[in-house]
Amino acid sequence: MTALLTDKTAVVTGGAQGIGLAIARLYLEHGARVVIGDLDEAAARAAVAELGHDRARAVRCDVVDAAQVQNLVDTAVTEFGSLDVYVNNAGITRDATMRTMTEDDFDLVVRVHLKGTWNGTRLAAARMREQKSGAIVNISSLSGKVGMVGQTNYSAAKAGIVGLTKAAAKEMAHHGVRINAIQPGLIRSAMTEAMPQKAWDQKMAEIPMQRPGEPQEVAGAALFYASSLSSYMTGTVAEVTGGRFM
Repeated sequence: MTALLTDKTAVVTGGAQGIGLAIARLYLEHGARVVIGDLDEAAARAAVAELGHDRARAVRCDVVDAAQVQNLVDTAVTEFGSLDVYVNNAGITRDATMRTMTEDDFDLVVRVHLKGTWNGTRLAAARMREQKSGAIVNISSLSGKVGMVGQTNYSAAKAGIVGLTKAAAKEMAHHGVRINAIQPGLIRSAMTEAMPQKAWDQKMAEIPMQRPGEPQEVAGAALFYASSLSSYMTGTVAEVTGGRFM
């Protein structure tokens, strides 16, 4: 296997589990140094222990707090000497219909996903601009493309990430910084497998490939965007959905 990220330093937010952990693992396998940022510091440290690499670090980070995001960027540079890839993956859900959703739950989801991605994008890009190179990968969602019942907060935030990605990509292209987004569909996780069987069956019926995705399949797209294989791509959105809602 040819290592695609040798001598590169990557930050992955929300990297303690699920898609984020799969991305961190694949990046390490391809030679990167990885800093996992997560609100749950104990989980981030456990993830680093599970990965078993001396090229991995764990940092507590609330992505809504710009100072903590800056600390995450600074840690990558201090520990490993550069910041070459930044993955905005941290996120939460507070699902409810509009009739029952609280204003606090709407605000929280939008802040974590949209403001968190803005914080990560702008602060990582500021560092990358100095070195005139870098790749930022923003994790959106299929919910940001089609909208999902009970997810007005989540769908709005994830759609916003696409707009943010495209606008930031235009601003940073001439500085050598590429910014792209990924929209995962139904990906196997503890959360999705806890769905009621009726909801699971309905979603599965919408997928032409007739199976859920795996976290490592999203990680594959994140590796592509982080590496030189996508050197002439910026402002794009990759759908990792098994063909659902194409």
